[in-house]
Amino acid sequence: MNLYFLVEGKKTERKVYPAWLAYLLPELRQVKNYQEVNRNNYYLFSGEGYPSIIYDHLPNAIEDITSIGKYNYLVLCLDAEENTVANIKQEIYDFIQSKNIKLGNTQLILIIQNRCLETWFLGNKKIYSKNPQGSPLLDYTRYYNVAENCPELMGKYHGFNTHAQFHEAYLRYLFHEKNINYSKRNPGDVLKDYYLEQLLKRIQEEEQHLPSFQIFIDFCNTIQPQLQKVVEN
Repeated sequence: MNLYFLVEGKKTERKVYPAWLAYLLPELRQVKNYQEVNRNNYYLFSGEGYPSIIYDHLPNAIEDITSIGKYNYLVLCLDAEENTVANIKQEIYDFIQSKNIKLGNTQLILIIQNRCLETWFLGNKKIYSKNPQGSPLLDYTRYYNVAENCPELMGKYHGFNTHAQFHEAYLRYLFHEKNINYSKRNPGDVLKDYYLEQLLKRIQEEEQHLPSFQIFIDFCNTIQPQLQKVVEN
């Protein structure tokens, strides 16, 4: 089995997805060139932003896939940002239909990060200080406590242009309170096993939380038995 990951971000996703896949699907091995896939491999390419990931890089990825005929899945990962998950999905399907794009035997999987990857990262309850002291973290917590409520439903605090900007700022201040550094270029602790384990614990204990993250996890759980069969054979 082989997978082609097309991700939106040019920094964070390139590091987070390989780290998480190593934990969730250890049978998979990353290759540097899309032509190198053979057995239980994945290739990851960054579209470096929206809308180019849909209108430029998606057709290119499909061309790569059909040219060698070895990919079982094309996994498209991008942020919802100020849109809705449903609208982003529809935009992708409409574009594919309008261009009469054919994937052959390759299945398209859409992972719409609602609102962004940092929103998912907020699901780790271990990063919260029980009694935040300083501003603006205290203000953010009073506005919306993401330890108790689903991070994907959090609004936009005043002074921020987008939800994603606020969610990233919230995460940075939570980390700062714990003396942990975070940046898109250096995601730090979110790459570690313990961090992903806490996100998995969150969706197991609170099934209504982080629904877009759950889609990614459900996909990994679906293909894991197939990967193991390939290894056994």
